[in-house]
Amino acid sequence: MTEKEINIPISRILPLPDEKGTNKHYIDIIINEDIPIVCINKSAQKKRIMPFKALYDNNEQFWQQKGNWEYYLTKEGFETFKEKAAKKPDSWDFSTQGAVKKNVPVTKQEEEEGELEELEAETGYGSDYKAFIGMSTVEKVAYLNNNKQRLNELASYRPKSEQLITEALVDTTKDAALINHAVLIDAIRLGDDEAKKITDELVVSTNEMVKSSVYLVSEDVFNNELMNTLVQKSNGTIVQHMTRVYLNGLSFLAYYNNLCSKSSLIQKLRVSFATRYRKLYQTLLPHIVEDDIILERVFLGGMRAVPLDLYFKWAVGFLVHDIGKAGAVEYHEGEAKYDREVVIEHVKLGYQYIMNKTNYPMEASLIAGYHHEYYGDPNGYGYFRAYLQEYKKQNPNAKQDYCITYELEPMLDYQALAYFPAKVLEIIDVYDSVTDPHRAYRKSMTPEEAISMMREEFIEKQLKIDPILFDIYILYIREQQKIRK
Repeated sequence: MTEKEINIPISRILPLPDEKGTNKHYIDIIINEDIPIVCINKSAQKKRIMPFKALYDNNEQFWQQKGNWEYYLTKEGFETFKEKAAKKPDSWDFSTQGAVKKNVPVTKQEEEEGELEELEAETGYGSDYKAFIGMSTVEKVAYLNNNKQRLNELASYRPKSEQLITEALVDTTKDAALINHAVLIDAIRLGDDEAKKITDELVVSTNEMVKSSVYLVSEDVFNNELMNTLVQKSNGTIVQHMTRVYLNGLSFLAYYNNLCSKSSLIQKLRVSFATRYRKLYQTLLPHIVEDDIILERVFLGGMRAVPLDLYFKWAVGFLVHDIGKAGAVEYHEGEAKYDREVVIEHVKLGYQYIMNKTNYPMEASLIAGYHHEYYGDPNGYGYFRAYLQEYKKQNPNAKQDYCITYELEPMLDYQALAYFPAKVLEIIDVYDSVTDPHRAYRKSMTPEEAISMMREEFIEKQLKIDPILFDIYILYIREQQKIRK
């Protein structure tokens, strides 16, 4: 069996047993469906195919044991497992005798909610979503924890397998996006305090999984296999867009940090600033004397690398930035006429869900709510401009003296026009949207076509995205293309 055929570690789907018997139910599925286990001996580099039951009868926690052997499901076996696991409603009672259906009546409200979830699964989040909405919150969190373990195990492998790592990054990101959406769909029906209680473990597990993926992506920001896998696994769904944006966002931040720390990028920008960028930023800061519009006026506190604590918080925001698309999944790719109100709604909902229903850091909610602001251009939208308008009513002489802030406080105090991670996300979001090869209703652009279009439409005609960050993003894209050739 090749590396490509080895897919899902058993430990990913069989966490330690819990009081609800979840582990036992999953074991019953594997036994009843006769799903084979791929056993790999790391030291001898040998493999064998074994019935799960034979291994289980000998040792009921064989996959937890430390040693030379590792245990996997094939892709086909995992698909069979997911299909069967997805059919388990929340009303199953788990016992040592297996799963038995309780006699629980279905209310009209539950029936309608089930139909809503089915509709959402079909309209933008893909068929895998159905597997997750059939799980309890405890099961969803266990799934995230196993995904984190999968990433951590791959990080410790020597030599590392680029293919296994990239497939794991794509799969675990997709799972995390789907699980967060599924949990939030339940949480929005609750009061804020109750919602935060049921999402608390989700937040902790997602934060930990994000840290694991950040470390893997940061080790190789030009991973050719990762970018190819992102394209290959794209199917036009919103969850795949979220996956690509998240992983490209992490990769770009790692690239940006590398440039700031190890190159003369910042000095070069200072030298070329007056001739290349000053006029553009004058349109954003017309009250500032021309000579005072310098690089430090664009980036409050100076242009610099992103510290790790902010990197983690922004990564969470990248992951859940489109979580509000529950009811707006068709606008991006659908044939229906463009509806601006529907488009705006996903930003508002995402901001509200994250801010009010979870304990995610405020940075994540601002990224979700501000990632289409476009420097105040009329074509942009989001909460910040509404807050700013209200602030200016109370403080008519107030002016923003900087373009971009890395920190939260200057954004909340209206010292700056934009939030750094949101400006990064604007660029990645647009670029991904127009280059996705699996767009259903519009022809995708090549990288060069996308760069040309974005410069003309989003900078030259009207300044929406940040020109300095866009130029750095072009360097990032072209560096990727060199690696792929």
